[in-house]
Amino acid sequence: MPKILFGSNQLPNIVLQEKHMISSIVFLILTGVASYFFAKNLSKIRRNILLGKDIDLSDNKPLRFKTMLGVAFGQSKMKARPVPFVLHFIVYAGFILINIEVLEILIDGIFGTHRVLSVFGPIYDIAIGFFEILAFAVSIACIIFLSRRYILKIARFQSPELKGFASRDAATILFIEIVLMGALLKMNAADQILQLRGVDHYINAGSFPISSWLVVPFYNWLNMSNASLILLERIAWWFHIIGIFLFMNYLPFSKHFHIIMAFPNTWYSNLKAKGELNNMASVTQEVKLMLDPSAQTPEGYQPPTSFGVKDVTDLTWKNLMDAYTCTECGRCTSVCPQNQTGKTLSPRKVMMDTRDRLEEVGKNIDANKGTFVDDSKNLHSYISEAELWACNTCNACVEACPVNINPMEIIVEMRRYKVMEQSAAPAAINNMFSNMENNQAPWQFSPMDRANWTQED
Repeated sequence: MPKILFGSNQLPNIVLQEKHMISSIVFLILTGVASYFFAKNLSKIRRNILLGKDIDLSDNKPLRFKTMLGVAFGQSKMKARPVPFVLHFIVYAGFILINIEVLEILIDGIFGTHRVLSVFGPIYDIAIGFFEILAFAVSIACIIFLSRRYILKIARFQSPELKGFASRDAATILFIEIVLMGALLKMNAADQILQLRGVDHYINAGSFPISSWLVVPFYNWLNMSNASLILLERIAWWFHIIGIFLFMNYLPFSKHFHIIMAFPNTWYSNLKAKGELNNMASVTQEVKLMLDPSAQTPEGYQPPTSFGVKDVTDLTWKNLMDAYTCTECGRCTSVCPQNQTGKTLSPRKVMMDTRDRLEEVGKNIDANKGTFVDDSKNLHSYISEAELWACNTCNACVEACPVNINPMEIIVEMRRYKVMEQSAAPAAINNMFSNMENNQAPWQFSPMDRANWTQED
């Protein structure tokens, strides 16, 4: 059998090609697994949201687009507090823009290329340089955010509802972002040195203003070999993309899911005046039928079987979308006058409790093969009467929310259940109801005496 002879460069090239092929296969598998679980978790959240009652929010699309553009994309409601606004905008911009570099990593991972977008020349160099500056700024912003929570201990981050997972979740996300930005800078630093040394596969591309200042001197001090630098660059590359995959699949379980949900939630904002309370259509229809004997019952009309909100399935899908969009920032609670005076009400807790109960209902459905089995609990098991009746419906929480969430609507609907289903209003309110029924006014005197105050003594 004739021997197969290889030139001096043939065997290394073949080995390199096999490594790239294996790397691409592993990358495709990881991408597929990460995408599958992310899509699965998204489908569960979508299912949970659609457990709510239907509501038509398809009107006035131009205004809805303007609202989404201003509130979600432009973060217009964050500006009320300049320091967190600037920090949040940096992190938000980093999430959006650095994803362009992630796109390049995905292409390189699939096809075994390296810095495939470098074909854009000077534009690419400027972009990579800007991404590095942004990555560094994101790291600093996250460190400041951690300091505000755990060193300065800003009051709105110390509420009882944030103990446990909520506090760990905030710290976890900020820590992950710092680590991922660090991996990006380490990868770029090793890449830059390999480019300067003319190592194959590492083409001269990109601009590295931060890593060349912050990381490259350290690598040079270590006097690392080409093989060590390649290994380090590959480890950082894989660490960065695997970290992004893990981050992506952690999001649906985290308050940081608002990164995604802020856009649809602001699109479906309530465009009515904030002080306008929704009438209960079922009650309105019943009253019309009682007061007008000649009134025709609408075709397909079914008399109401219940009033108000007992559990999350009695809320609208928009209320449930609000729950998944909540950032737990606490701006709603910090401006709530009842919370400020020591009452138990926390609009943030209302949204967190709604989400927790909805997750519980979803897990119940999953465990029982698509059917909810009564667990003897409901939303009132999470939110107490003291919380519900503390609210004075001032809309301060609605106005303060940076993503147009409406905790007050949930509170009002739960109150309606208490009053109309359980007759469980506080005594002062029951007295007012009695006066309204008997005297046509909230006060306990005859309607005939209303104008007595106009008479002279």
